[in-house]
Amino acid sequence: MSLPVGNPALAPFGTTIFATMSALAMEHGAINLGQGFPDTDGPSDVLDAAVAAIRGGRNQYPPGPGVPELLAAIAAHQRRFYGIELDPAQEILVTVGATEAIAATILALVQPGDEVVTFEPYYDSYAASIALAGGVRRTSVLRFPDFAVDEASLRAAFSERTRLVLLNTPHNPTGKVFTRAELDLVCALAREHDAWVVTDEVYEHLIFDGVEHVPVSTLPGMWDRTLTISSAGKTFSTTGWKVGWVSGPADAVAAVRAVKQFLTYVGSGPFQPAVATGLGLGDEVYAALASSLQAKRDLLCEGLASAGLPVSRPAGTYFVIADAAALGATDAMEFCHWLPGAAGVVGVPVSVFHDDAEAGRTLVRFAFCKRDEVLVEAVRRLAQLRPA
Repeated sequence: MSLPVGNPALAPFGTTIFATMSALAMEHGAINLGQGFPDTDGPSDVLDAAVAAIRGGRNQYPPGPGVPELLAAIAAHQRRFYGIELDPAQEILVTVGATEAIAATILALVQPGDEVVTFEPYYDSYAASIALAGGVRRTSVLRFPDFAVDEASLRAAFSERTRLVLLNTPHNPTGKVFTRAELDLVCALAREHDAWVVTDEVYEHLIFDGVEHVPVSTLPGMWDRTLTISSAGKTFSTTGWKVGWVSGPADAVAAVRAVKQFLTYVGSGPFQPAVATGLGLGDEVYAALASSLQAKRDLLCEGLASAGLPVSRPAGTYFVIADAAALGATDAMEFCHWLPGAAGVVGVPVSVFHDDAEAGRTLVRFAFCKRDEVLVEAVRRLAQLRPA
């Protein structure tokens, strides 16, 4: 008799769409705008600090909560940008990227049968982490093109079993930055239902057009029920380093640490002091990164429009969503499988980030965190799809 293998909770997830689309990119020699990672390195000061840490012998296990200079740098960063005061010794935990922070936090706070409210489309690890914890996913749909919060839908997602709200702002995959009014609504519902709010803020510095990022923990009555997650990968274009963190009330951070120690124990040793260097860089570095990405956003949005694809112009992140229905597509999954061969460009169907697949049926996500010459060539190829 053969025994079943695999965790049944993960059975619905299978191979990620990113692996599938990257394989198609290789098969067709296509430009891969499917995965959200830059194709250039981050600030030289940060890279040099990592080399120095490696050469300086910082290659063994770091302390469990994180190296002291990174904990101090995260606290200084939160104070500098948002006026948040943190105790580095008790209210911050360094993790192996934000993905581990998300998983460890959900596993720490969610018991089987607890409900987790989140918005869809959602980052794909959210659903998997909720399933591993035995939680029940309850969603409110953000709809193209403005992706505004639907108050009635959001209220309906809450119940007496709501344990946690998982909020991503700036939002992947839509590029939406939640407004203060939308955040106030989320917070009011969380307080009403005595729920935690876990905020994924990894794109906090990648915002455009003067839009402001508002951390939930700074809002009235929210510090004691909010855990904030961020990372260095997106801010400093070092996604492979996997340095993230979670911060918030000491007892909640301790609960997350209790889980994290049995996932990776520790990680990213020499990269932690390098990220501390990055967090201390001047405002001009942060501004230049956002400005560069805004120009890339504009380049790709204009190219998609020239190909006849309506777009939702993002206020942040690496991504823009386009509606392929204008080119006759009735299913974005089929369109994205066809596109690499037809135009030599890869995107990702937004429907894979939905429970309500109809809400994203013809939508495609493209990443613009690439070199300008790559985007120019992608735009040239996409322009060949322009409808007659």
